[in-house]
Amino acid sequence: MRVDFYQLGDTAVESVVAAIAGKLLADQERLLVVAEDEALIARLDRQLWDQGPASFLAHGIAGGSDDARQPVLLSTAVDAPNLARNLLIADGEWREAALGFERAFFLFDAATLEAARLAWKLLAGREGVERHYWANEAGKWVEKA
Repeated sequence: MRVDFYQLGDTAVESVVAAIAGKLLADQERLLVVAEDEALIARLDRQLWDQGPASFLAHGIAGGSDDARQPVLLSTAVDAPNLARNLLIADGEWREAALGFERAFFLFDAATLEAARLAWKLLAGREGVERHYWANEAGKWVEKA
């Protein structure tokens, strides 16, 4: 399983979620996006709707009757009724349940930097876990060694 750590810096979490979701949808993949804060879920929902008619990203908020059909599902819980194999943690709070997915995207900012460092250390040496760290440099995501 692969975990990609994304240090947001000045980049808005909403734009990163939209970019990752768009790439996964283009690859016919499903995604579960989790955040504990319902206000963040609402902002992400707006961002995915506001991509414009040509680039609208099909999604839903967990708790609806069509959860299983949603290619991107926004939720406060790490439960994937849409059968997503990809998990995106949008709030910088690591969840061990992420290890049950094929790939996890862990987004963090300055406020959650220490939690990200702890998650990085906890995953070091775990069998079957591959860690990658990404930073935004001049508007481009660069993988760091």
